[in-house]
Amino acid sequence: MGRVQDKVAVITGAAKGLGAAIALRLAEEGANLVLGDIDADGLSTSASNAKAAGSDVETLVGDVTEEGPAAALVGRAVDRFGQIDILVNNVGGSRNSKIWEMPVEDWDHTVKLNLRGTFLCTRAAAPHMMGKRYGKIICLSSGAREGTPWTAFYQGGSAYSACKAGVHGFMRDVALELAEYNINVNAVGPGPIDTERAGAVLRKMNETVEYSPNHMTPLGRLGEPREVADAVLFLASDEASYISGHTLAVAGGR
Repeated sequence: MGRVQDKVAVITGAAKGLGAAIALRLAEEGANLVLGDIDADGLSTSASNAKAAGSDVETLVGDVTEEGPAAALVGRAVDRFGQIDILVNNVGGSRNSKIWEMPVEDWDHTVKLNLRGTFLCTRAAAPHMMGKRYGKIICLSSGAREGTPWTAFYQGGSAYSACKAGVHGFMRDVALELAEYNINVNAVGPGPIDTERAGAVLRKMNETVEYSPNHMTPLGRLGEPREVADAVLFLASDEASYISGHTLAVAGGR
């Protein structure tokens, strides 16, 4: 029996990177999955990998920063499997620039990408979990919620840092709101992770600048997506039944 055997997990942003790694890890431990993303091809690949690991998988292509797709993603889980046990709010990203140069459109885009989908999917999933008096909600925050030196010094990242601090605050409050329904709400805060999207930039910084991820991270290396997925798996499992309102750092000691 796996650690999330026969649980039903909804994962947003599941086409690549951390979302794909989380989907595979939960599939390996027995969960059935409903995966969402705007990238149809990547979503298909993630679904194929999860099915190969033994999972029953549904997918939905859509933008969960909009109400309709967010509700539809949760609805797909309930329609197909009759329940939702785990929600992983993974959608995020940024448009970085120095604060004195940042267009308001980039600020608004980053806020929407990191916070709106997390709110909409959580709002959609909560009543189903409340009815069962069981649920695990895991949000992807970031070490950037405390500010990220390499981003701040060389690119600027105030919008992303503000949003990931917002995810932490959102998670803390929702954990209190849902505690009486036996729903655990937590977050994972990754540090510099070697994903398809970020890895090349991070490795280049390690080779070329002083305030680089490896120089500023005590363990002196980039993290792997599976290391983040392992943390999500722990919080999604009943091993974490007495943990709620916590952000688990997976950040190499930062």
